[in-house]
Amino acid sequence: MRGMQKYSAPNMMNWVEANGITVEEATRDALDQLGAGPEDAEIEVLDSGSKGFLGIIGNKQARVRARLRLTPEKAIAGFLDQVIGTIGLDVKFQVWPDEECWRVNFEGRDVRLLIGMRGETLNSLQLITSLAINKRLENKVRLIMDAEGYRGRREDTLRKLAGRLTERVHRTMHEIVLEPMTPNERRIIHVALQDSPWVETGSIGEEPYRKVIIRPKNHKERC
Repeated sequence: MRGMQKYSAPNMMNWVEANGITVEEATRDALDQLGAGPEDAEIEVLDSGSKGFLGIIGNKQARVRARLRLTPEKAIAGFLDQVIGTIGLDVKFQVWPDEECWRVNFEGRDVRLLIGMRGETLNSLQLITSLAINKRLENKVRLIMDAEGYRGRREDTLRKLAGRLTERVHRTMHEIVLEPMTPNERRIIHVALQDSPWVETGSIGEEPYRKVIIRPKNHKERC
């Protein structure tokens, strides 16, 4: 697991350029600017240079550009560093792999601002970060963000809500449509009620306004 860190505005998302008598010399200069070895960087030759008349007059230097080779961890951390630095929030974060996804957890004085109303700000940041990093990565990754255990508390709230609404639907025999939720939150409701003998669930609408619907099961057969 990656240790907690504050943003530091690294250079990993940006290119640096360098010149040299040869491509090799320009490349060494670019790598020195990045503080990286060749295996950790992407190198692009912009101009391989040329020798002028008699190798003296009209020499043209080689020019390259380079940036750090992105792993999912570097892509996520670099993007979040920039966003958090721009907003100016006092938070730190961890980034680590977890089976089939990458997870981020935030902590700090301004973490409540980062979560937002019912997690809307956190969900938006998760979506924006996912879109941004997957444009840069060769293999797409799934990203899940949390902040001081908010997701766990939200899951508990949704499970209790599902239980209360099941009782209401079973009593009234009328379906209930919930507020728009993220795919992960909708899944929590579906899973919580999948074995219910009284109700069934479905989804209606288009993202990002897709909603869960809870309806009575076999309501036509009830007297």
